[in-house]
Amino acid sequence: MSTSIPQALLQSIFHPSEIVDMLYFKLGGERKIFPKNDVSECTPEMVRCYELLNLTSRSFAAVIQALDPELRPAICVFYLVLRALDTVEDDMSIDNSVKVPLLRDFHNKLDVAGWTFDGNADTEKDKVLMLEFDVVIAEHKKLKQKYQTVIKDICKKMGNGMADFAEMVSVDTIEDYELYCHYVAGLVGQGLSRLFSASGLESATVANELDRANSMGLFLQKTNIIRDYKEDLDDGRTWYPKEIWGNYVDTLETLGDSSNRDKARECLNEMVIDALGHIPDVFAYMAEIKNQTVFNFCAIPQVMAIATLALLYDNGEVFEGVVKIRKGLAVSLMMEATSMDSLYAIFERFCLQIESRLKPTDVHFKAACEKLGAVHKLQAQARKAGVYTSQVQPISANGPLRMALFLGTVAAAYHLSQ
Repeated sequence: MSTSIPQALLQSIFHPSEIVDMLYFKLGGERKIFPKNDVSECTPEMVRCYELLNLTSRSFAAVIQALDPELRPAICVFYLVLRALDTVEDDMSIDNSVKVPLLRDFHNKLDVAGWTFDGNADTEKDKVLMLEFDVVIAEHKKLKQKYQTVIKDICKKMGNGMADFAEMVSVDTIEDYELYCHYVAGLVGQGLSRLFSASGLESATVANELDRANSMGLFLQKTNIIRDYKEDLDDGRTWYPKEIWGNYVDTLETLGDSSNRDKARECLNEMVIDALGHIPDVFAYMAEIKNQTVFNFCAIPQVMAIATLALLYDNGEVFEGVVKIRKGLAVSLMMEATSMDSLYAIFERFCLQIESRLKPTDVHFKAACEKLGAVHKLQAQARKAGVYTSQVQPISANGPLRMALFLGTVAAAYHLSQ
């Protein structure tokens, strides 16, 4: 459920800079980051693709539609194709006798004009995408061949990977956990890298950054898996690897028992520390991105992930429900994450938050220090090279002007809530 404006303002009441950012964002600042997508010259099918994009994911829709016009249609179609795959994979009402062959053959459906799928449950939130998938196919065929090749190749690999895991409702090993994350997110990063380079907006080097692109995807997917413990458990499919949680409890469900809260936090912290290991690859990959719209597109999900991991670390509420960052913080991060300098600053801020909660008596104290130390070393090198010059400020205070402006937010907050 999305957060209403009054709720968002209340959540940020002790973070006045976030309230200022939300008001600025609402009153026109949004268009400086996410310019309005002009669809006046688009085909009716492409217009509908953008509408479907808005229906399936408001957050991704905004960053995709702010991309350079050369890339925008290709990334939109790419996202919808993979979202359709995900809609098939996630729907537990579809029998595996139907699901597995469909996943393995899904890439070929991109060549079948008019193909749609009506086998999803009525409760599936993205069912409309499947019912109107013919418009996605139509626009895919209109893309330049270099884009079609990438999209179909990634769709084939992801579909087969999802099919391999279709009959699994949990994972046992860390290796399987990594592989699943590769199939559902790492391949996305690799496909995007190839599309960036194919567009000419990024160098050919980016297309070859497959390991780092995979790591970018894993950083996001692992964050989602860690956060969604309760939701996934309720849905009947879980992705915490037994190789990790088995060190703390006998069954995954009992991580949610209040009597196991200390053990649950230790398990949670091990999962978060593992995810932090991808940050060096995030820095290295992002340093190669030159186009501003591509940089924003890539950076925003990454800063959301590190902010989420900082919130999740040692937070027992993860085992009671979904824990999410404040809307005000999300808005501030979107406005800030526009350069390598700001990217380093944001990551340092949240790594320091995690670091502030470490205790020498923690089971994972040494491992956490090693992962965070590696991040700080890279940030120090960036400072020495003159790439990172910002001074890290507390999340709740971005300067005297913003603090002063807080005095004028009450009337504006009232106006926006009407």
